[in-house]
Amino acid sequence: MIARPLTGYTVGITAARRGDELAALLERRGASVICAPAIRIALLAEDHELLAATRACIEKPPDIVVATTAIGFRGWVEAADGWALGRALRLALARGRLVARGPKARGAIRAHGLREVWSPSSESMREVLRCLLDDGVSGARVAVQLHGEPMTDFIDALRAAGADVVAVPVYRWLPPVDPRPLQRLVEAVAAARVDAVVFTSAPAVSSLLTLAKEQLIDDEVVEAMRTTVLPACIGPVCAAPLEQHGVAAVWPGRGRLGNLVRTIVDELPRRQRALLVNGRTVELRNRGVVLDGGFVEIPPVPLAVLRALAARPGRVLSRAELLAALPGQGGNEHVVEMAVSRLRQLVGEPHLVRTVMQRGYQMRLDS
Repeated sequence: MIARPLTGYTVGITAARRGDELAALLERRGASVICAPAIRIALLAEDHELLAATRACIEKPPDIVVATTAIGFRGWVEAADGWALGRALRLALARGRLVARGPKARGAIRAHGLREVWSPSSESMREVLRCLLDDGVSGARVAVQLHGEPMTDFIDALRAAGADVVAVPVYRWLPPVDPRPLQRLVEAVAAARVDAVVFTSAPAVSSLLTLAKEQLIDDEVVEAMRTTVLPACIGPVCAAPLEQHGVAAVWPGRGRLGNLVRTIVDELPRRQRALLVNGRTVELRNRGVVLDGGFVEIPPVPLAVLRALAARPGRVLSRAELLAALPGQGGNEHVVEMAVSRLRQLVGEPHLVRTVMQRGYQMRLDS
């Protein structure tokens, strides 16, 4: 099999929305995908709090409107339409200064015939807050469209600066209806059975970490994402909960699914060391090995033998040492011999693993 950029890699997806689209983009590049939504979105079109906030903005139009997400701003206006308040809400919002957290929110504002006055390049609420406070909000009425969470720090900072804040709760983040796929993904991350885990929202990060804590493996999950499992986020806001745990995530310069996939395509192979063995280029991946550009899928036991040897190239490892590196195997060293035989058969390269008589096995790299 000719290796595509992500052939042999396993990627976990936590996205609730557009998860199928993200999975298709990754699979098109060769990845094996595990889909495990970490959250679900509950729209509050019938919620009395949203109706009350909408009426408050119509009766006393805000001086500043902060749109944090596209789905939230669209949901707000559509809910108002359902209450026959849509036109009045648009007129009220048009009287104020609209601030969009990012390009998606900006697009939602324009789709409803409105126009934003500013949008931060970082898509960060910290930058939005800093800009509002620098401009001064004392005495101003500020409507803040919430993005599934209370945004307590943001709102408290505005109120401390003298603003009259109207919080607009359009939707809430809730746990998935069926938590079992996410539980399995958490276990896979802790055991480094996935190469990357992908997040498209900060609440999804928090949900995964919370579930890991409930399963008593949060330390293992965090350590895996610090070392062997690549955490990939849609942007810096999404990555913030990981940074609080000392996990360095990667994200694209612009928060789009295509850009996120390209970041993963760039980063995952970069983390693998290409080895030169007997004139052939070898790259280890989660589900097998790329040999001179062609991918060979290898079962877990032979692959574990290859990984152990590749981790210490040139060193002769005894059968006992290799047996200790195998997943779930007993004390019979014959398992190692069978694994080496199977490995050679699959890759068609007898010199990839060398037998050192009466000592064990070795992967010898070319000079």
